[in-house]
Amino acid sequence: MKLRHVRAIAVFGIALVALTGARGSNGGSCSGGSSSSSSSSSSSGGSDSAGSSSSSGGVTTGGVGGSSRDKAKRDVRIDECKVSADGKNLVAKVTVTNSDSAAYLYDVSLQFKGDASAPLAMAQVDDLRVEAGASKSAEATTPYTGTGTGSEYNQCVVVDADRTTA
Repeated sequence: MKLRHVRAIAVFGIALVALTGARGSNGGSCSGGSSSSSSSSSSSGGSDSAGSSSSSGGVTTGGVGGSSRDKAKRDVRIDECKVSADGKNLVAKVTVTNSDSAAYLYDVSLQFKGDASAPLAMAQVDDLRVEAGASKSAEATTPYTGTGTGSEYNQCVVVDADRTTA
């Protein structure tokens, strides 16, 4: 087996655990949810609603369930996923919408996904304060470590989100 195949399998395994969550008997199952995907070249993401996941133009959002992490994940929308103009960073623009009656601090972990040649790339938004009933945008960046133009990355996904009372 070639090294690139081993690497691809390892990245897939990590992404699978990150996306499904290794939470024992309470996690990993999404009943009642739906999923849609589009190969449109648009870079704007679809909005997320409870029990659904959407993908458009390489942008994926989602989250179901009732835990604090699930609620935080549903509050996050990825607006854009791209390589910076200078080609040195991968950039994800996110908007967090807090529809609750209390202000929260949000921590969001994102993964840039691509073809098998793309090295694992993660970015983080930390301590983003969003007031009750408001929305706030932020950028998550990570250095681009590939050897190409960054076109091997075609999708961003929220792998984890959490919120704490501000």
